[in-house]
Amino acid sequence: MTMVRGGLIGCGFFAHNHLHAWQEIGDGAITALCDRDEERLRDAGQKFGISNLYTDAAEMMARESLDFVDIATTVATHRPLVELAAGAGLPVICQKPFAESLSDARAMVDACARAGVPLMVHENFRWQAPIRAVRAVLDSGRIGTVFWARVSFRSAYDVFSGQPYLATSQRFILEDLGIHILDIARFLFGDVSRLSAVINRVNPKIRGEDVATVLMLHESGVNSICDCSYATALAEELFPQTLLEIDGSRGSIRLNANYELIVHSNGVTERQTVAPVLHHWACRPWHNIQESVYAIQKHWVDCLASGTVPETSGDDNLKTMTLVAAAYQSAAGNLAPVDVATLT
Repeated sequence: MTMVRGGLIGCGFFAHNHLHAWQEIGDGAITALCDRDEERLRDAGQKFGISNLYTDAAEMMARESLDFVDIATTVATHRPLVELAAGAGLPVICQKPFAESLSDARAMVDACARAGVPLMVHENFRWQAPIRAVRAVLDSGRIGTVFWARVSFRSAYDVFSGQPYLATSQRFILEDLGIHILDIARFLFGDVSRLSAVINRVNPKIRGEDVATVLMLHESGVNSICDCSYATALAEELFPQTLLEIDGSRGSIRLNANYELIVHSNGVTERQTVAPVLHHWACRPWHNIQESVYAIQKHWVDCLASGTVPETSGDDNLKTMTLVAAAYQSAAGNLAPVDVATLT
């Protein structure tokens, strides 16, 4: 495979995971970096051996010979940067949350479609090894027809120390974490027709909500519950693990703490560990997410090489973003049911 050359925009906390993964993939090299913070830019350049450094994204795109751009900035900058890349004819991989509004998200999808360039959202939770293992069991048909499920992420981990801007956001857990949990539900059980949601703020030091529960009816007939919390102190801190409960007509699946997968089918129970790989640059407990960063970026490179549409394309992520918007709308109405189709 011919190596593709990328420019990374944004050298903050999470972008270093992108850079480590790009180095390991090999087929996709980051040859230029851009960040408005010159100190942060220099530090990243020195750490990863990248000398082509820019404080202006337009200048980077104009001067460098790039095959794609990786946008790892905060959400407010996504639309202008995606539209800038589309105008330069460059494929785009963009961090989540993809956009501040559905209208901005649609505008970015349309801009890339007009330019004829692929657009993928860095929605990596569905690429975690345990989630892919559960999907494989579902695809096998071993538990029959699924009728009920729960996707759960509950923790008291201090995410604000590494990403302090999260504490000042008017919207927090649904937009930052819940979007991952809702996307997992879509990935496993299909698109959603109707939902209700409730949110709460437990931590008085933050601005947005830190607890959310969403009840959804999927077009497949599955009823699912998505719940997430950054205010839940447990005897064992499970960050950043997502737990799953799935009931089917012939059995059940449980993805329990510490990546224990239990499949009960036709009276027979099987147990296995589906732990993520600990890459040489990764660290516990982040290795689950870090492995998924590698997996989704490898998928992006493969899609560029084959000309196929990425699994988490801009169009696909619009559907997940619509669930977030519907959840906030429902929560504002105290669990008012929302028909998802009215927001598309």
